[in-house]
Amino acid sequence: MTEYIDLNFRGSDRVIATAVLLGPDGVTLVDPGPTSCLPVLEAGLRQRGLTLRDVRALVLTHIHLDHAGAVGTIVERVPSIRVHVHERGAPHMVDPAKLLASATRLYGDQMDALWGAFLPVPAANVNVLQGGERIATAGTTLQVAYTPGHAKHHVSYLDETTGVAYVGDTGGIRVSADYLIAPTPPPDIDLAAWRDSLTTIDTWQPVSLFLTHFGVVSGAKAHLARFRETLTAQAEAVRLSLTAGSTDEERTRVFVEQMRREVRKAMSEHEARATELVAPFDQLWQGLDRYWKKQITKNE
Repeated sequence: MTEYIDLNFRGSDRVIATAVLLGPDGVTLVDPGPTSCLPVLEAGLRQRGLTLRDVRALVLTHIHLDHAGAVGTIVERVPSIRVHVHERGAPHMVDPAKLLASATRLYGDQMDALWGAFLPVPAANVNVLQGGERIATAGTTLQVAYTPGHAKHHVSYLDETTGVAYVGDTGGIRVSADYLIAPTPPPDIDLAAWRDSLTTIDTWQPVSLFLTHFGVVSGAKAHLARFRETLTAQAEAVRLSLTAGSTDEERTRVFVEQMRREVRKAMSEHEARATELVAPFDQLWQGLDRYWKKQITKNE
């Protein structure tokens, strides 16, 4: 059974999950979440008879604040912890100034309330990944694959013991059991790379997937196939909106309203609000709008 802690982001369940790998050499956490949720993470560890002092490694799928914001704070408290992160994300963990400036453009004065502090990580604690490595941790071995598309610094991990693939945001968002969303915020969306990454994960033939948003998904192959369709449909909706004779503000409004209607048909109001917490619909449009406009410029 895959252990995880629901971080209860903004008081809502099923938004951010941190996977907990338990081994004879201590604990490894996959995507420890933002510092704003650190008290909940610590409470979840205490329920298992553990503390942050038992953590030996933090394994990051990527460096977005909802996945990696607490890393610097955790390492400050436990300086022996090893942090595994892709080479394109590692410099921003050591010096997060550019990352925080980019995030502030999205979240403005809500940064601290949403995410809390994002402290730098000492370079000596960072294990830089390229993809193709095998990490021995928590009594198992994790295969590493570079899986961009959602972010240029995204990697996924296959637990060779359990067959669980920890895929971060590459496998999409599933707050409700039957409804998928592609997390497409700016600035790194790359549809071709994303589809290749899904093929990479599928080639592993995992038993199940672990999504940071949210939890364990059995039937990995079927999920990946469904998510391909979701990603394509969401991208096409934005591409087609660009042919309409309206402003970006109007296109965003129409997209957001359509998403809100769709999720409320598919799930409860509680789940719909959780879905929009983890994937603000205006940001989904913005990331795909940026992608398609880059493609248009490239082809001119």
